[in-house]
Amino acid sequence: MKASPYLLLTLSNLFWAGNWIVGRGMRAEVPPIALSFWRWIIALAFLLPLAWPYLKRDRAILLAGWRWLALLGILGTCLYNALTYVGLQQTEAINGLLLNSFIPIVIVALAWAFHGKRLKPVEALGIAASFAGVLAIIARGDPRTLLQLTLNLGDVWILLSVVAWAVYTLLLPKRPAAHPLAFLFAIAAIGVTATFPFYLLEIANGRHITASIGAWTAIAYAGIFPAFLGFIFWNKGVEEVGASKAGLFIHLMPAFGILLASVFLGERLMSFHFIGIALIFGGIFLTTIIAARR
Repeated sequence: MKASPYLLLTLSNLFWAGNWIVGRGMRAEVPPIALSFWRWIIALAFLLPLAWPYLKRDRAILLAGWRWLALLGILGTCLYNALTYVGLQQTEAINGLLLNSFIPIVIVALAWAFHGKRLKPVEALGIAASFAGVLAIIARGDPRTLLQLTLNLGDVWILLSVVAWAVYTLLLPKRPAAHPLAFLFAIAAIGVTATFPFYLLEIANGRHITASIGAWTAIAYAGIFPAFLGFIFWNKGVEEVGASKAGLFIHLMPAFGILLASVFLGERLMSFHFIGIALIFGGIFLTTIIAARR
C-alpha cells in the first residue's frame, strides 16, 4: 500500500479491463448476476483472514458509519458490477466501452454540481485528450462509426452503472475512517447481501452457471483481481489523489482492453489503437503531472 497512487489506479484498471473481456467472453456460460454475486463471495474469502484483525479493532467505527457503508456497498459492489454485466448481455462491446468512458466526465460534472469544484484549464485539456483517445479506439479511426451508434436497453443499464460508479467515487472520502481492508470487507458483504435476492430471481428464471473449468476460472479471476485487488488499489488511489484525477484513469480500461484482446483473443493491433493509447496517457500526464506543478 506504499506504492504510488497512480500505479495503484493503473493496476486497478488493468484488472478491470480483464474483467470486461472475461465477462463478455463468458456471458453465455455465466449469467450476469451470478458472476457479480460469486466474484464477491470469492473476494470476501480472500479478504476475511486479512481484514479480521481490523474488523475487530474498528468495529465501533464501522457501526457508527453504517449508513455510508450501506450506500457505498450498494453503489460500488452491487449496482455497478451487476448493471454492467446485465448491460453486456444486450449491447455490443463498442457501445459499452464508450458509455463506460463517460465515468470521468460524470465525476467531474457531479463534483461541480454538488461540491462547486472547478478544473484547471490544463486538467480540462487532459480530460479532453484522454477522452479523444478513447473515441479514437472505439471508432476504429473512423468518426462515422460514432454517428452510427444507437442506444438499446443494454446501453441504458451500462449508463446507470456509470452513474453508480461516479457517485461511489465521489462519496469515498465520506467513508468511515476504518482500515482499508475492514472497509472493503464491509462494503463487499453489503454488496453480496444486496445482490443475493436478484441472484435468486435469476436462478428462478432458469439461468444457471455452466459447469465448466472455463466458467469457474472466469469467476475466480473476477473475484481475485478486479474485485479483491482492484478495489483495494482503487480505494487507496482515490484517497491519495482525489476523485476527479482518479476518475481520469478509467480511460485506461479500454486501452488495456485492446491490448489484452490482442494477446488472449488474437485480435490485431491497428494504428488507431496506438494513437488512442498515446492520447489517453497524454491526458493522464497533463492532469496528474503538469497540473500538479501549477
